[in-house]
Amino acid sequence: MDVTADLEAPCPPAQLFDSVDDLGGYPEWLEIVERAEVAPPHPDDDGDAAWLVDLRGRLGPLARSKRLRMVRTTCDAPGLVRFERREHDGRNHSDWVLEAEVQPVEADADGPASRLVMRLHYGGVFGGSVLEKLLSDAIERSRPALLQRLSS
Repeated sequence: MDVTADLEAPCPPAQLFDSVDDLGGYPEWLEIVERAEVAPPHPDDDGDAAWLVDLRGRLGPLARSKRLRMVRTTCDAPGLVRFERREHDGRNHSDWVLEAEVQPVEADADGPASRLVMRLHYGGVFGGSVLEKLLSDAIERSRPALLQRLSS
């Protein structure tokens, strides 16, 4: 499953990037991220920071939760950040990849602006269209929350 979402924000790219380069802040604006805590580093991480991320979604009476260990594998401020699932328990796990790209938008009379494009790839088979619906709804609700965070 691949989901792409975008948002235009009335702020410079560096300010927008600061809201997406650390998974620890995601619970403040993305409701499906219930918690994101810094995880201890591991020699096989291939990244510079790691988080334990608790995802929780509800669609009607159906609720699911999932804990992922995510590693920031790319951090090219203020343009691109990429997080990838890295578990170290010896088991095979479905891929989760989250990429956030921030692009400058031509400034107008209101000042600088930037555009965020987020791409989520989930390599598993669980959920299908239900998971896509849950993510789509959460993304729609996250836009005003992220804009509010940027304005405060």
